Amino acid sequence: MGRAFGWLWAAYGVSALGTALALHAFPLIAILVLHAGPAQVSALAAAGLAVGAVVAVPLGPWVEFRRKRPVMMAMDLARCALLLSVPVAYAFDRLSFAQLLVVSVLVAAADITFTAASGACLKTLVPQEDLLTANGRFEATMWTTTMIGPPLGGAAIGLLGPVVTVVADAVSYLLSAVGIRAMGGKKETRPVRPETGNRLRSRDLLDGWRFILTDPVLRPLFLNAVLVNGLIMVAAPLLSVLMLGGLHFAPWQYSLAFAVPCVGGLIGARLSRRLVARFGRHEVLVTAGTLRVCWPLGLAFVGPGVPGLLLVMVVELGLITCIGVFNPVLATYRLEHTPPDRVARTLSAWSISAKLTIAALTALWGLLATLTTTRTAIAVAGLLLLATPLLLGRRPLPTA
Repeated sequence: MGRAFGWLWAAYGVSALGTALALHAFPLIAILVLHAGPAQVSALAAAGLAVGAVVAVPLGPWVEFRRKRPVMMAMDLARCALLLSVPVAYAFDRLSFAQLLVVSVLVAAADITFTAASGACLKTLVPQEDLLTANGRFEATMWTTTMIGPPLGGAAIGLLGPVVTVVADAVSYLLSAVGIRAMGGKKETRPVRPETGNRLRSRDLLDGWRFILTDPVLRPLFLNAVLVNGLIMVAAPLLSVLMLGGLHFAPWQYSLAFAVPCVGGLIGARLSRRLVARFGRHEVLVTAGTLRVCWPLGLAFVGPGVPGLLLVMVVELGLITCIGVFNPVLATYRLEHTPPDRVARTLSAWSISAKLTIAALTALWGLLATLTTTRTAIAVAGLLLLATPLLLGRRPLPTA
């Protein structure tokens, strides 16, 4: 797919590895360095998603009418600088919870902006017939780094201290910016809005949602993806409480239970193109989209010891394999179906909605677990997931 795509893929890979290394860095720093309690740690996680998503709302329309590579490089450099402020403050004994909160919010907003710009860039960079292969490679890379990053990050924190993975994540964004710079792209021109030039209008803020929700094909896929992701993610903190607290699994066992099944994401991503070629895009989306929600209910029945550990690994392997098939097909169709002058706004609206939904459902399920039990809350999420395939629809997807 060319030299430019190779550099884009390399940039994505190095930043994904940095993110995986630092996956649990901020909660650990809050607990180990700032002695934060559960409420503060939960607020840190929720605010990073929710407030960061709100901050990113005007950035989608802004990105739409800018050259995408400079925006991607700017977001990488901004994330690098923001993250480096944490070890600098730590070195001078000036680190505070407020700083962690601000950095978390701004990095989340930059993540959404980068995702919108990179999707628009990919649509123009890769021929349409190669989009599924490209998205499959990104998906496989994401799951590979998720498999190896957190265990390495945990070991690095144990050996070198609580901020070392934050430094690694910052450096990864710097290297990503270098990779994007190496893509070339002298032919990239700045998009211009014919009617108003590049002036941002207030109604532009909702253009992404307006396009998604009025499109009869994207709307059900959007509602399904956002709801499924939210209900899957609400189980993560609850399961950590159940396994590490109630069932007394060791931290290394907990990490192993979620690292090993990530190989399923690599397998699923590699299979997605072959499955689409054999069965068709609509059939793969509906089948993989249905199968991916059949697994999480099993997490409510986790018990102690080796059988419980194996149950978690089997459930996660099945879930992640189906997600690895589904996500590249969905991402490819979304790019194909979205007009070139709406890609950044559409992807930004999609990401913002996903993050806000995860934040809201996580808070709601934390309350549910408090009022009932952890297992009950996990089971309710699993049962609700079983109804989400109804949102996928049965009408075949039109050819882009």
